[in-house]
Amino acid sequence: FRSSSMENNTLTNAPLALIIEDDKKQATIFSQALRMADYETEVIRDGQTALERLAETIPAMVVLDLHLPHYSGKDILRTIRSDARLEKTRVILATADALLAKSISEDADLVLLKPISFNQLRDLAKRFNFHRSHQATG
Repeated sequence: FRSSSMENNTLTNAPLALIIEDDKKQATIFSQALRMADYETEVIRDGQTALERLAETIPAMVVLDLHLPHYSGKDILRTIRSDARLEKTRVILATADALLAKSISEDADLVLLKPISFNQLRDLAKRFNFHRSHQATG
């Protein structure tokens, strides 16, 4: 089974970024910023769906809110880091909870405290994408 976004990802060769964020407005901003950084994006609004998608795809990047319905971002981060298939997946924690972020920050590639600007996320994502493409070619 292949979803249309996975097929698009294969055809365009754009890296896939999963945006796991329950706030619709925030998810839209993240999605637009990552598309500007040349990522194919998919928004997931709850922890259960996130775990299901992570079991069937290998995203280049995950932007992860820590407070989600069903499963916490902390649980999802633990799942990503314990799955050998996802060892190269970059994880950006996006949260307003500085204390919680600090307690698990060593498992993330980057922690961004909300509010996060469009430009900030776009520029960071471009940097990750740049490093990824240069590792693949050389």
